[in-house]
Amino acid sequence: MSEQTENQQVPTHDAVFTGLSGNEMYCADAIGYRPGNMVVGNSVFALGLVGSLTSGFRSALGGEVTQFTHMIYEGRRLSLERLINELAQHSGDGATSVNSEIVFHGNNIEFLSVGSAIHHKDNPGGRTPFTTSSDGQELFCQIDAGYDPVSFVFGNVAYSVGIARGILGGFRALAKGEVKEYSDVFTATRHLALERIMAEARSVNANSVVGIQTSILPFGTTGVQEMMMIGTAANHPKVSEISDKVDVITSDLTCEEMWNVTRLGYMPLQLVLGTSVYSLGVVGGITSALQSLVRGEVTAMTELIYGAREESLKKVQAQATAIGADDVLGIKTYVYQLGNGLIEFLAIGTAVKRVSGLKTKSDQLPPQAIINDKDTFINTAELSFGVDLNNGRRMR
Repeated sequence: MSEQTENQQVPTHDAVFTGLSGNEMYCADAIGYRPGNMVVGNSVFALGLVGSLTSGFRSALGGEVTQFTHMIYEGRRLSLERLINELAQHSGDGATSVNSEIVFHGNNIEFLSVGSAIHHKDNPGGRTPFTTSSDGQELFCQIDAGYDPVSFVFGNVAYSVGIARGILGGFRALAKGEVKEYSDVFTATRHLALERIMAEARSVNANSVVGIQTSILPFGTTGVQEMMMIGTAANHPKVSEISDKVDVITSDLTCEEMWNVTRLGYMPLQLVLGTSVYSLGVVGGITSALQSLVRGEVTAMTELIYGAREESLKKVQAQATAIGADDVLGIKTYVYQLGNGLIEFLAIGTAVKRVSGLKTKSDQLPPQAIINDKDTFINTAELSFGVDLNNGRRMR
C-alpha cells in the first residue's frame, strides 16, 4: 500500500438523528428527499394562569370557553414557530410528522412540537420549507396524489363539559328526543375547530387541508375539553374546478385512502360532521322497572340511541348535499357522556366529488407506503409498580 493511500483521509460528515423509519425513508427517497435531524419547539405556561381562567367560566351555560382556547392556541403556536426556526437552522426543505402535544409538568404546562427534517436531494435549500403532519409514507401518498404540502395547520376550540348543569332542570321531565338547544351549541362548537383550520390554510395561501386528525381531549382537571384538528395545508391544481361553494377543501381520509380515491377520480370537498345531544333522563323511570330482570333488551334505550345517531347522520347528509357532494366516505359515529344525563352523538366523514381528468402520478402505491411500522421497544416494567411515567404526556 502506498504512503499516499495510507495517509489519505476518509471524508466524514455529521450523523443524522431522524424520527423517520426505514419505510418512511424509502418513501421520502422516492419523492426526492433524504432524512435530516429531528426538530423540536416548545413553550411552557404556568398552571396558575389556568386557575385564574377557570373561575371566569364556572357560571357559563354553554358555548366556547374563549380564554382557554386562546391560551392553548398561543402555546401551540409558539412551539410550532420555534420548530420552524430550528428547521431553518438545519437548512431543512421540509419537516414531516409534525405534531402538537401537551405535557403536564407539576405546576406547569409544556406545549411541545416535534418533527423530522428532510432535505431535497437534488436542490437542497432551493425552495420554501414546508411542514406537514404526514409521516414519510403519508407524504409520498399526498404528493403522488397531487397535493403539494405547504404548512402544518391546526384548529382548536375549548369548551366546558359542565355547561349542562345550568339548565338541566328544564328538561329532566322530557319524555324523549333531542335537546335541540344543546345540539345547536355543540354543533357550533365542533364546527369552530374546522373553520379555524381552514382559516389557517387560507393564511398560507393553500387551497386544501388533508389528512385531518380530530381529537377531543381533557385539559388537565379543569373541567375543560379541547377539540383539536390537525392536518396539512396543501395546494392542488384542480380544487378550483370542483365547487364554487368551497374555497378550501378539507378531508379526514388518511393519505393512503386519499390516494386511492384520487386514483378512482374523486376529490375531497369537505369534512362534514353532525352533532345531536339527547337527554337520557327518560330512562330513569324505566330503570327501576328493569332492575329485577336478568337479561333482555331495553327497548326505550335502543330507540333513543338509534334516533340520536340517525339525527346526526341527517345533518351530515344535509351538509354534503349543500356543497354538491357525490358521496360521503369514511363515516364514523361516536358517543360522548357529557354528564348530568346528557349524551352527545357525533358523526364525521369526508364529502367527495368526482372530478374529470383527476389522477395520481403513479399507477400504484409501493408496498413501503402502506406497511405499518412495528413498535420494537415495549416497556411494561413501570406498570408493575402501578405507575405509568408517560401518563402525563398527551398526544396531539
